[in-house]
Amino acid sequence: MIFVFPLRTFSKSHFPSLVLFHSLFPSMAALTSLSFSSLSQCSERKTTISSTRFLGSTSEAFGFRPTFSYHFGGLRASTSSPKMVIQCMSSVADPPTVSETKLNFLKAYKRPIPSIYNTLLQELIVQQHLTRYKKSYRYDPVIALGFVTVYDQLMDGYPSDEDRDAIFESYIKALKEDPEQYRTDAKKLEEWAKAQNSTSLVEFSLKEGEVEGILKDIAERAGGKGDFSYSRFFAVGLFRLLELAKATEPASLEKLCATLNINKRSVDRDLDVYRNLLSKLVQAKELLKEYVEREKKKREERAEPQKANEAMGITK
Repeated sequence: MIFVFPLRTFSKSHFPSLVLFHSLFPSMAALTSLSFSSLSQCSERKTTISSTRFLGSTSEAFGFRPTFSYHFGGLRASTSSPKMVIQCMSSVADPPTVSETKLNFLKAYKRPIPSIYNTLLQELIVQQHLTRYKKSYRYDPVIALGFVTVYDQLMDGYPSDEDRDAIFESYIKALKEDPEQYRTDAKKLEEWAKAQNSTSLVEFSLKEGEVEGILKDIAERAGGKGDFSYSRFFAVGLFRLLELAKATEPASLEKLCATLNINKRSVDRDLDVYRNLLSKLVQAKELLKEYVEREKKKREERAEPQKANEAMGITK
């Protein structure tokens, strides 16, 4: 399923107008060079794209230089990311390492993954691990909605719907969370948001209800009355609520952030990251599509003489 974000009503400083998959990996931290190397041994075409960290905490810079190539390979526990030192506090008595989380994913999902998705999943699980095992982390449905939105968009067009669902389940379980809860809560918030408008959505604190209660709890925790850990998944979840309520004007986002005690500048910035991430992904998929179509045409051209010979009863 593809979501189209109707952002034309936002000013350039907030959300420039876009159609889904039009902007990925912006210049938030030091940019690193991301090159899409040749998609076949006989092709020398290269496209260089800037990239940065994605969906981690709001302060750690995380650059990487993955190379996308058209082949199928398993998700490896190691990555080509630059080495970095990470200190991460968690409420878990003995939190797992990033390598252990990635290994848990490998054990749960053993089938090969196309490299274009493989690379993104590796980076995504590293960043979510860092958020998941912070001392202040606490699961909430808005985070679930944000992650489900990101995952479904990144994995749009995956060769198998069944495998896509299996990867999702393995991914969430590797982080020691409940994939069914993620999907259930995301759907619950989506259905609620569809019944709202720009006024009723930001005035949730004046009403009673299950989702209203969830949002009130977030507001209290974000206001300093409990554990709250902001992340880019949370930012995406907020925007998804606004999108479904058809409340994409800047004033609605500003009011919602104020009511939830969330820093709007952080949300603006992180939505820019998300928007740019999707743009780069669609470019990669276009390169992949061109390569597949070109190779298919070559195979058909090579097969024509053979078919002609067989039709004439000639055996080579």
